[in-house]
Amino acid sequence: MTLQWTAVATFLYVEIGILLLLCIPFISATRWQSIFKLNIWNKLSPFWNKGFLTMIIVLIVLFLDAVREVKKYSGTEPGKDAKLNPNMYDHMHMKLFRAQRNLYISGFSLFLWLVMRRVITLINQLATAKNTTGALQTQAESANQAAKKYMEDNELLKQALAKGKGDQATAEGNELLRKDLKKLKEELATSEDDLKKSQSEVKAMKRQSEGLTKEYDRLLLEHQELQNQIASGDKKDD
Repeated sequence: MTLQWTAVATFLYVEIGILLLLCIPFISATRWQSIFKLNIWNKLSPFWNKGFLTMIIVLIVLFLDAVREVKKYSGTEPGKDAKLNPNMYDHMHMKLFRAQRNLYISGFSLFLWLVMRRVITLINQLATAKNTTGALQTQAESANQAAKKYMEDNELLKQALAKGKGDQATAEGNELLRKDLKKLKEELATSEDDLKKSQSEVKAMKRQSEGLTKEYDRLLLEHQELQNQIASGDKKDD
């Protein structure tokens, strides 16, 4: 194996290792997001897109070169000299085998490079959705507690109005209590609207989180199938 294909094979093994690491179940998406936000990644982020596109171009060029080599040796029929000389015939088959091996290595490297970026994006989105859902739940609980408090104050005001007397002082107090009651009712209505809005946002974030989880599971299945194909291809090579 030449130097360039050794580098591509090493890159493929590194991709498989990183994807397996990302698929570890006991490391949560929030933990991965905190790792992705380290200062070292922030320093490398300006070069990430350029490096990603450069690697795609390099892998595509190597993949096309491997396709050309496979077509070159697949379409070649052994001549009379090759039939008379078995070593020449074996040499042609060896070149065809190497071209096919290079085709699989470059193809899987390109595919896993795209899958790895997609998995990292999904992990970040899933962690963001979980954090947003937690914040919305806290906000909804606060609004619910405020609504209960306003309802208790409303009951106290009703009791105070029921016990009031008919003199002028009591009438003025009742009028003041009625104004406070009206104000509290308005605040209660506003709190209920905020609570309904928060609950709807929580449901929307939960649906988004479920969609991201399904997409993440689908990518895991595709990655497992690719691993099985690579393993079967290695067994054939052996």
